[in-house]
Amino acid sequence: MKIKSFLLSIVLMCSISLSSVAQQASVKRVILFIIDGISIEAPSKLNMPTFNELIKKGTYIPESYVIVPHHPTVGSYSEYNTCSFPNPLIQQGTLFLSPKNKMVQELFPKEQTALVVNAIDYRSLSRGFSTAIQDVTMSDADVVNVSIRILQDQHPVFMRIHLQAPGTRGFEISQSTPDKPYFRNIFGKDSPYVKAIENADKLLGKFVFFLKKENLFDSTVLIITGDHGENKTGWHSLYNKECWRTPLLFVGANIAQGREFSYFEQTDIAPTIAGLLGKDGPNHDGASGKYVKEILKSQDVSNYHPQMYLKRLDEQIRDFNFLRAELITSGKQDDSFINVAALLENGNFGEPFYSQDRILDWYKAGTVQHLLEVNQKVLDRVKSIMAEKKAGM
Repeated sequence: MKIKSFLLSIVLMCSISLSSVAQQASVKRVILFIIDGISIEAPSKLNMPTFNELIKKGTYIPESYVIVPHHPTVGSYSEYNTCSFPNPLIQQGTLFLSPKNKMVQELFPKEQTALVVNAIDYRSLSRGFSTAIQDVTMSDADVVNVSIRILQDQHPVFMRIHLQAPGTRGFEISQSTPDKPYFRNIFGKDSPYVKAIENADKLLGKFVFFLKKENLFDSTVLIITGDHGENKTGWHSLYNKECWRTPLLFVGANIAQGREFSYFEQTDIAPTIAGLLGKDGPNHDGASGKYVKEILKSQDVSNYHPQMYLKRLDEQIRDFNFLRAELITSGKQDDSFINVAALLENGNFGEPFYSQDRILDWYKAGTVQHLLEVNQKVLDRVKSIMAEKKAGM
C-alpha cells in the first residue's frame, strides 16, 4: 500500500511538472506594445474600443507606476542613455540603472528579437536586439506595418513596438499658445494628443487582427502600456503625479481574463517578460523587480502583495525638489535657509539623498529599502529644521 501511495505521488508530481512545462512552452513570444505617454484617463475618456475590449480578456492595471520620467540631456546619465528614465528601467528591470546591466532582449542571444520605433531617442536601448529599426520618418502606422512584416519573416521571441506620436503630440500641447482650443489641455477640443491616442488604438486593433488571422494570438503574450503617463497640460515632468502612472494590460497565452490589480511596478515588466519565456530576469540586485506570476490564470491572486517602492520613491523625489525650492525662495527673507539648502545639496545630513540627479549612484544604497529609508531620514530632518526656523521668525 505504501509503495502504491509513493508511486501515485510520483505520478502526480510529474503531471504537475509537465503541466508547468506545457504552460511555459505555449508562450512562444512576448510583444511589448508601447503607446508613448498614454494617460491613465485615456481608456475611459477617449474612443479606444480595441484596448477596452482587450481589458475584458486580460489582466489589467489601470494605474501602473513608473519611475519619475525625467530626461536629462546633460550629466552622467545622458552619457549612456538617450531617453527618459522609464525606458532603460523597462528593459533592465531594476532601479539600479547601469550601462553594464543586461537588458531583457539580451536573454535571447540565439533567437530573433526586434525593436521598432519611429524615433531616434531610444538608441541606448537597441543593444542586443537582432533587429532594431529607429526611424523618425515613420508614422505610427508604419511602425505597426513594419512590425507585422518582421513577425511574418523573422518570428521574434521578444519584440518591443513603440508608437511615438502620442508623446510627441503631448509635448506639442505643452508648448502650445492660448489661441489653440487645446491650450494646456491634452483632452481639449481638436487635441492632437487625442487623435494620436485614438489612432494608436486603431493600430492596436490592426495588430491584434493580424495576430489572430495568422493564428499567433493564442501563443503570444501581448503587453500594452505607456513608457510613462502624461500631464494634463502636456508632456511628462518628473514632478507631476499623473506622469508616474500609466495603464498596463497583459493579454494572451495563459493570462488571466477579467483580472485587475490596483498596483504594479515598472521594474517588474522585464523579469515578467523573461519568466513568461522561461528565463530568469536580466538583473539580480537589491532593486530588481520580480516575475509577477499572478497575471497567469493558474495563479492565486491572494499571493500578490506589492511593496509600492516606486510610488514611495517618486513621492520622495518630488518632495525633495519642492523642499529644495522652498528653502531657496525662503532664503530671500532669511539667508540661513540658503545654508540649509547648501547642506542638503552637499549631502551633509548623513547619507546623501538619492535624487534624480544621482540616479547612476542609486546602486550605492545596496537595496531599494535602504535607499527609501535614507531618503525619508533626510526629508524628515530638513522639514524639522525648516519648521524650527519658521517658528522662530
